[in-house]
Amino acid sequence: MTARLREALRSTADAAPTYPVYERALSTARRSRRRRTAAALAALVLVVLAGATLPVPGGPDATPATGAPAALPDRIGLPPLGTLHATDRPAFGPASVIFSGQAGRLQGWDEDGGIGIVSAGSDDYRKISMGYEAPVGEKVILSPDGRYVARPSGSPERPRIDVIDLVTRRVRQFAAAASGSVDTVPAAWSPDGTRLVVRDSVPTGPDRADYRHVLSAVPLDGSAPVRLAELPSGPVAGWPVAFAPDGSRLAYQVGRSVAVTTPSGGPTTMFPLPDESWLAGKGAWTADGRLTVATRRTGTTTWSLRRVDPGTGRETGGPTLPAVTGVTAIQLLGWGPGGSAVVVAFRPEPLAPTRFDEPLDLDQRVAYGNVRAVRVLALDPGAAEPRTLMTAPEQVLAVDVADQVIASGRTRQAHPPGGVGGRFWYWTVLTALLVAGVAVFLGRERLALWLDDRRVRRARRAGGG
Repeated sequence: MTARLREALRSTADAAPTYPVYERALSTARRSRRRRTAAALAALVLVVLAGATLPVPGGPDATPATGAPAALPDRIGLPPLGTLHATDRPAFGPASVIFSGQAGRLQGWDEDGGIGIVSAGSDDYRKISMGYEAPVGEKVILSPDGRYVARPSGSPERPRIDVIDLVTRRVRQFAAAASGSVDTVPAAWSPDGTRLVVRDSVPTGPDRADYRHVLSAVPLDGSAPVRLAELPSGPVAGWPVAFAPDGSRLAYQVGRSVAVTTPSGGPTTMFPLPDESWLAGKGAWTADGRLTVATRRTGTTTWSLRRVDPGTGRETGGPTLPAVTGVTAIQLLGWGPGGSAVVVAFRPEPLAPTRFDEPLDLDQRVAYGNVRAVRVLALDPGAAEPRTLMTAPEQVLAVDVADQVIASGRTRQAHPPGGVGGRFWYWTVLTALLVAGVAVFLGRERLALWLDDRRVRRARRAGGG
């Protein structure tokens, strides 16, 4: 190699730009760190926005907005797919109606026993999942003011009752009141909502072939339960407990008799029931201190209400109320203005093999398999026919109405919601965010290379210019 050639190569090498390897590595690391930080911040913002805009299960307490006065809707529908649960945020507020049955949207994918809840003053709906059939009015009951729902819960080893506060979304748990109980269910609310009467089932032997039923009054302030009575073994007839309007007395059915006592377990009086008669329901007491029994006319499916003396059971007369025909049974919920009796009428299932114009235990008359639908009727004094207050879809098989709604006499035109509920949107958006996040994570290297290529091309264009 000549000296001239060496000099030329040296000059060319000196003129070549140096490549800052170390500085370039630091810059790339800084850019990667900034991208990761930006991606994390973006994901955090998305999560915060989703939590702020979507109804999320759990979360902090909230007070529901005050809406229209509580009123009975003229119809109810089925809860939309993905309806929020009673304990979901935002808080729901008092209810006017709860209902249960075997309609499709009252069932889960692999469970039975959904409970629908209708807001006291609007067409908002919520839901409670039970996991098994639990007819409202018998095993799940609404408090007089519509704020609380009491339901059975737990297991045979540890049965309990959950009291769900629809205003605060809190759930209070009460253990079985009777020792040895394998099942405890709420039977009645006191008029002031401070006590629950519960019914415990206690096995009579180790094989659990038969059970005795114990009634107890459970104060919600945590005081000790008061034992009221022990019912004989076998099925419990219909709706066994009714509180007097002032809360001073309660009546319950024992076999073919009605017993009257006090919530403190005071002296008990009893009177026998005629054939095809039952304690009428939670609204059995009248304002003037009489009791009401529901009676089926022999050989028919016609039912009527009779007022009786709570001490002797003798009929006392009173304003004539219209009879209800073509039903398996009626249940008295309470009394509206002007002395109207508000009842649930159970329409029979046409395909049921059972005859309802013949003697049949009340628990069978209202069993899900024997009922097609229910209606809430008003039996107005002196009227020729019942007046329909509320209708329900077929396979809604039991309803309960807040006492204060019944007493107010207010009704409203309802427009049950359609479409899908808040839980559907919550899980849909959350799933979309997760899928997007996974896609970004899996393609992060390809994205980084693409961004680097863009930066290099921009730098070359800028240098060439």
